[in-house]
Amino acid sequence: MHKKVTKAIFPVAGLGTRFLPATKSVPKEIMTLVDRPLIQYAIDEARAAGITEFIFVTSRGKGALEDYFDHSPTLEAELERKGKTDLMEVLQDTYMDSGAVAYVRQHKAMGLGHAVWCARRLIGNEPVAVLLPDDVIASDTPCLKQMVEAYEQTGGNVVAAMEVPSERTSSYGVLDVKEDMGNMVSVKGMVEKPEAGTAPSNLAVIGRYILTPDVLGHLDTMEEGAGGEIQLTDAIAKEIQASDNVYGFRFRGQRFDCGSKAGFLQATVAFGLAREELKDELQGYLNELAAVKQAAE
Repeated sequence: MHKKVTKAIFPVAGLGTRFLPATKSVPKEIMTLVDRPLIQYAIDEARAAGITEFIFVTSRGKGALEDYFDHSPTLEAELERKGKTDLMEVLQDTYMDSGAVAYVRQHKAMGLGHAVWCARRLIGNEPVAVLLPDDVIASDTPCLKQMVEAYEQTGGNVVAAMEVPSERTSSYGVLDVKEDMGNMVSVKGMVEKPEAGTAPSNLAVIGRYILTPDVLGHLDTMEEGAGGEIQLTDAIAKEIQASDNVYGFRFRGQRFDCGSKAGFLQATVAFGLAREELKDELQGYLNELAAVKQAAE
């Protein structure tokens, strides 16, 4: 039986420069997708997978993110006074139990691998999930829950993966597949942002991981990789060579890259259309836009 995954790391130290000027004063992770911050989607996904300890790797200027998870007595009292019990229930999802959350500072932006390494002392000798809030995944069964179920069968390290067009592989970490078993693939190598035409496959890693403590140990060397940063992909690649226990998992669902403006807008439309109280009005508006565009052509 494999050790249960109960801890998760959320790397949220980035400056979010693609979304300036908004991110000058608002951490990107609490920018709202419909009516919930990006970080809330990641937290809800982690909770659904059985995560009970939440570790945020932050940086200077992320105070609003930390405050988001606190109780708000003034707001609660006002909602209670006005009898808005439905909104009181909405707030419950934003609260974190005392002691369930830890914050670790990443003082210098040195890459995803370094951000994960910063949390090493809070992980100990346990497996840990890593969730990147920029990647929002719409699915019937939350992506990390799917991965935990797969991990319970395989153990080792599990990375979420999806097929991407060959011309886009240079934007991702890409798997070198040893054996394709359908939803799962065993992995013989990983390459971070391969040059055009050199990718070993078109199966790209996205922002969900289940990692053994050994991967964090490989990060101790602080070796710089692609872009002069300490890459998590490189540490996982070392673990493949050392233990041959890394698997790619083709998750069921649609991934939105909310680290880009276009991806954020696409996610807003998709999640808006999925909401019962919004879909009719939003779909009507989209139909009107399409009709106007067609008439103009």
